[in-house]
Amino acid sequence: MIAGEGIETMLSLREVLPTMPMAAATSSAHLAAILFPPTIRRLYVARDRDAAGDAAFAVLTDRIQAAGIELLSLMPDLADFNDDLRQHGAGALAERVRHHLREQDQTRFSVDIG
Repeated sequence: MIAGEGIETMLSLREVLPTMPMAAATSSAHLAAILFPPTIRRLYVARDRDAAGDAAFAVLTDRIQAAGIELLSLMPDLADFNDDLRQHGAGALAERVRHHLREQDQTRFSVDIG
């Protein structure tokens, strides 16, 4: 699953990962407070490249690791993934995201580079 700060960020990722489960928070504070299903084993966090994104990730790190969930960060090249999609295109965004996914997730939720 990927959780991220903002609808635009998550819709941008949906462009290249159409089958990956995702959750959009409406702010960094909401991202830090989001509740996750008890069956989740791995969480990717689509962070904005700013102090609020860093703070939300820090709070999530403590909560998620205490629950025994693997936590991985997805960081955009620009300010957020919507900027990346608009500036660089879907192919470049897909390639960037693919390198951050675990191999089994690359296979299961094939990244759309087309």
